[in-house]
Amino acid sequence: MALTLGTGPFGDQSTGAFTYLEDSPRWIRARLGGQNVADSRRTKLLHRPGKLPVHLFPPEDVRTDLLPESAVLEHDGLLEIDFKAADEWLEEDEELLGHARDPYHRIDTRRTSRAVQVSIDGRPVADTTRAVVLFESSLPPRWYIPREDVLAELEPSGHRTTCAYKGHATHFSVAGEDAVAWSYEDPLNDAMPVKDMVCFYNERVEIDIDGQREERPQTQWSR
Repeated sequence: MALTLGTGPFGDQSTGAFTYLEDSPRWIRARLGGQNVADSRRTKLLHRPGKLPVHLFPPEDVRTDLLPESAVLEHDGLLEIDFKAADEWLEEDEELLGHARDPYHRIDTRRTSRAVQVSIDGRPVADTTRAVVLFESSLPPRWYIPREDVLAELEPSGHRTTCAYKGHATHFSVAGEDAVAWSYEDPLNDAMPVKDMVCFYNERVEIDIDGQREERPQTQWSR
């Protein structure tokens, strides 16, 4: 499991009250207006209950004069920078999206010949035996379906989301249900096996796997 999601020790469903600070071996930079406002090879990664992980910087590695005062928070002599306060974050030379990556968060993808059928209010919208199932720490399995096996029209939605591990997702409205499906058209490495495939929110549709109805999970995406 991930440390900071779901039932993990620092997740929003955890019964504990843990805080964990660890040394990070990663080179972390934050940029604003084309300048480095933070540049460090010796950050620490802070894990807290119900919160996403954050990098903490030694003060000498941060240009506080280039940042709004409200964007910097001190933790026992180390500095946290509001992720949204920078234009760009880099881990080594690759862009960080959304938030710091949890090194304990895992994604596995597997091709499967299981029969996957998706319906919305009883209307079939997808039917495949060529899915890729994506297992992600502390989240329900996600069934990614080839577009050729989607039976209903995919209507582009203005809704967009960003995942630190998979990239930017484009959403679609299907069968009158707004932004109920998504696709990664330019995914990060972890999600390359599901590139351009379509996934439906388990929380909002009916999914049958090999003829057995899946129980709808209760997550932040439930309605």
